[in-house]
Amino acid sequence: MARKLQTDEWLFAAAAGLALFGVVMVYSASADIGFQQFGSQYYYVKRQALWTIAGLAAMLVASQVDYRVLNRRYVVAGALALTVALLCAVFAFQPVNGARRWIKLGGASFQPSEVSKIVLAIFLARLLERRAGEEGSFLRTFVPCLAVTGLLAALVAKEPDLGTAMMLGTVCLVMLYVAGARLAHLGLLGGLGSAGVVLMLITSPWRMGRIMAYLHPWDDAQGKGFQVVQSLIAVGSGGAHGVGFAEGRQKMFFLPFAHSDYIFAVVGEELGLVGGLTVLLIFALFLWRGVRACLRAPDRFGMLLGLGIVTGIVAQALFNMSVVLSLVPSKGIPLPFISYGGSSMLLTLGAVGVLLNISQQGTDATGAALLRRGEAERIVDAARNVGARPAAATTRPRVPVSQAWRPEGR
Repeated sequence: MARKLQTDEWLFAAAAGLALFGVVMVYSASADIGFQQFGSQYYYVKRQALWTIAGLAAMLVASQVDYRVLNRRYVVAGALALTVALLCAVFAFQPVNGARRWIKLGGASFQPSEVSKIVLAIFLARLLERRAGEEGSFLRTFVPCLAVTGLLAALVAKEPDLGTAMMLGTVCLVMLYVAGARLAHLGLLGGLGSAGVVLMLITSPWRMGRIMAYLHPWDDAQGKGFQVVQSLIAVGSGGAHGVGFAEGRQKMFFLPFAHSDYIFAVVGEELGLVGGLTVLLIFALFLWRGVRACLRAPDRFGMLLGLGIVTGIVAQALFNMSVVLSLVPSKGIPLPFISYGGSSMLLTLGAVGVLLNISQQGTDATGAALLRRGEAERIVDAARNVGARPAAATTRPRVPVSQAWRPEGR
């Protein structure tokens, strides 16, 4: 077996750097509210630091475990059944801010919707690998993908958490497209998802209120448009270089959820355009290295699983930043690695660990395949030099290693 090479340092550095940066920004954004609510300005940052340490440990452990264990039937079925059970269990707990998204046990809370993104990527990767060559089949491929994605998205939207439900749909859409699904099927998936979103909007007055606040925030700046206005004021106050770390004013009981959903606004105010663009560039680095790992994966399952993980993280980050900048209507969705939240941090870093293992296996498998190809070419050359006919095994058509696991036509 070829030797496994070292971890992708750029991918690791991007994820770990964003997580550590998040601890620093959570302190800045939560010091005032932590002191008011719990008598300590370090209340939130201490909890975030502990979850970040646990997440980094989970990332390191996951990076050393062969990702192929996730491709076993009982693992996928068990994870899917457990996820559905947890998404149903949240409705037995008391709502927080009008939503039932958390399972609370003692002093700790857990958000099952974060698990659903990873489990969906695992399920889709296994199914699409087993349906290689049948990506265009409506009943054998598209219907199972749609059914599982629709079930998880419906349970998450019921909490209600429309933002995460949309992320689930995005992960499914991207993975089906890359796997080679028919455009008609992708259009049907997009149409059904859009219809579901529209239905939830017209049947929920408070969601329509958010749409109107997004379109005309200054018409009700002290009411429905308060979040949007305060976020824009924070970002606008930062200018090019910001007002300085921990010097922001909007977090002082003006900007709601400054340490969680709107922490990017605090980054914009205190670190300015330079700080905001730096965060965006690091996410771009994460995207590049993540896609690179997917393309070098040794098998179809690893490629699709890694792509699902990267899509879920990057799409959520872009959506959160767009909400803060009022490019899309307001939704309660955290900024990966940076926003306050234990379950989000732990699971996101754990998923990055799986991605790191895929990158390790990909480097190893590609190197081994290139060695085998070089050896075969040397055998053929030697046979030609002596006028002998090369063995049948050495005269097989050469297939690019990076495409050996891809279905025909892709």
